[in-house]
Amino acid sequence: MMKWTLSVLFLIAVKVSMANVTLPSVFSDHMVLQQQEEVKIWGWASPNEVITISPSWTQEVYATKADNQAHWELLLRTPAYGGPYSLKIVGNNAILLEDILVGEVWLCSGQSNMEMSASWGIDNGDDAVAQAQQPQIRFFNVPKKSANTPQDNVPGHWEVCTPESMKTSSAVAYFFAKELGKELRGVPVGLIVSAWGGTPAEVWMPEETIESNSVIASAANQLTPVVWGPVEPARAYNAMIHPLVGFGLAGTLWYQGEANTGSQVYDKTLGSLIESWRALWKKNFPFYFVQIAPYQYGEGNDNGVEIRDAQRRVLDQVSNTAMVVISDVSPVDDIHPKDKKSVGERLAKVALKKHYTTIDGLVESPLFKQVTFNRNKAIISFRHAKGLYVKDKKSMFEIAGHDKKFFPATFVVQGETIVVSSKKVKDPKYVRFAWGNTLQANVFNRANLPASSFTTLR
Repeated sequence: MMKWTLSVLFLIAVKVSMANVTLPSVFSDHMVLQQQEEVKIWGWASPNEVITISPSWTQEVYATKADNQAHWELLLRTPAYGGPYSLKIVGNNAILLEDILVGEVWLCSGQSNMEMSASWGIDNGDDAVAQAQQPQIRFFNVPKKSANTPQDNVPGHWEVCTPESMKTSSAVAYFFAKELGKELRGVPVGLIVSAWGGTPAEVWMPEETIESNSVIASAANQLTPVVWGPVEPARAYNAMIHPLVGFGLAGTLWYQGEANTGSQVYDKTLGSLIESWRALWKKNFPFYFVQIAPYQYGEGNDNGVEIRDAQRRVLDQVSNTAMVVISDVSPVDDIHPKDKKSVGERLAKVALKKHYTTIDGLVESPLFKQVTFNRNKAIISFRHAKGLYVKDKKSMFEIAGHDKKFFPATFVVQGETIVVSSKKVKDPKYVRFAWGNTLQANVFNRANLPASSFTTLR
């Protein structure tokens, strides 16, 4: 009897030790894999267990072994866009993933304006939902979670874009994908949406990134608790980004900044976040972001416009970035502008020109380039300034001398430059434009895209 019992226990122990192959949730039916790339697939199994993966787009079988930490990974070469395909993963058990598309994958992150879906009440939302039967678009919506340490997995699954799934997914991401797919002629688009309303940038980056930079660490220490989400460094990153690290991406879309109003170093914070994500993915992917909209951030402060200017400066500090300006499609009394279609389409046009190179022409807003001074005049030049014009002829330019006291300035448009001056400033040294939390730019280029606010007083 004792021998029989020991034998049974031994067999049970052996069976338990031969654990089933498991996958993180980001690998599921309906997923999109990045096209024409070596994409990483990973999971868990018993140490030394042999894992084979058979993609239906090739006869090749990929094989690897789980390491002594019960982790395995390998790289699959994906074809040009297409599908649907299947993926069979075999170890002690077998997993079959079906309805897989190969196309373009974008990580969409930030706070509430990225999270905001049609169900929140966007412009023309009912019509957009009705037209959202878009099987070439897929969503992976990451639920709100926080963690003190980096996590290996996150709840979730890929969904085909239908009116029902689109209604509760990021509207900006959806309109981006729809415009992208239209121009790229049916290329599937996968959207990994990981966003949390009201969160500062510091919660979205690794803790060691913050700790290694005294400037952004000091800013992080000044964040005060709020009831709607974490403000502690890395809490959202640990639970909502780290489990995704390594999944093949074309690039990242970012819409965030309102929760950082008051920061004097947001450009350094956002720049460090971008570089940290690229280091984690080991890829210099494009990072395109939305400049926050003008909004009433209280009396007697420039908190909102300072963040807008910091976002503008990131473009000069970090490569392969772009920013869309939305001051013309957002009211100043709503921190959640309802025109998400314009925002998504502007992001898509930037991606189509800069990353995919399938379109040409103006897709970016006029951006301050430099200022030169000639006696009492300041000559301001802009990037992306073809067809520069002022919409209502009202001046939003100000000029200051050595004392840094700004006065309203008159202006003259001269090609791709604007010349400003004031009778009150005889020897100008500084200029600024649309400098106020609620000021909506009235300078546009030929593509009818508004100029970014800016100041040279830094």
